[in-house]
Amino acid sequence: MARLDGKVAFITGAGTGIGRATAVLFAREGAKLAIADIDAAAGEESAHLAGNGAIAIRTDVTDPDSLQNAIRQTVGLFGRLDVLHNNAGGSTAADNTAVEAPLDEFWRAIKLDLFGTFLGCRLGIPELIKSGGGSVINMSSNVALMGVPGRDCYTAAKGGIAAITRSLAVAYAPQKVRVNAIAPSATMTARVRALVAANPALTKLAESHLLGLIEPEDIAATALYLASDESRMVTGQVLRVDSGVTIS
Repeated sequence: MARLDGKVAFITGAGTGIGRATAVLFAREGAKLAIADIDAAAGEESAHLAGNGAIAIRTDVTDPDSLQNAIRQTVGLFGRLDVLHNNAGGSTAADNTAVEAPLDEFWRAIKLDLFGTFLGCRLGIPELIKSGGGSVINMSSNVALMGVPGRDCYTAAKGGIAAITRSLAVAYAPQKVRVNAIAPSATMTARVRALVAANPALTKLAESHLLGLIEPEDIAATALYLASDESRMVTGQVLRVDSGVTIS
């Protein structure tokens, strides 16, 4: 039996990169899924690649009405929600230290990464409870767990995600809702390849990976574990998928 047979998953930011790799893997493992992405065309392409009846819904995770509508559509079509993967987010080349970063970049990172995850949990967890429990998978980052210079906007947002992951895990354990986060190091999506090339600190970080560079499929495999019943006793954890960067 496939590892996600009978489960319904909602994945934000699944039009490209890690989200797309996760959608394809989840569908292969039997999940019915909704791909929520602000880029409608990219979302449709991911749904086509995933197959297994996957749907794409144009969604702005920073807009409560947009996100609520997407979750309602998902539950209306598939009848339930079992897995909430708050994947949407990302940094830009404008990030810098707290002294030098543009304030607009700080608020962009906080709104997309942290507030988007907060909203996903706020609106998605009640549906997981209705289904008798389920799995929330947030996306933190290795920058929330170590000192990486010149990334203070993104670091603040991802650190907040790590913190709220733990508090929600405690709050909703009685309802059988597990809340975990993945903390990748630089993962070789098209966006990250461009950032690494433009930032000497990130280039040095990428070169320090003990097991080689991380691909989106590596993160997707961890998300699959957290989505499946194999992780039924795992909650409140921030799982590092970092090729050893945080220990080297």
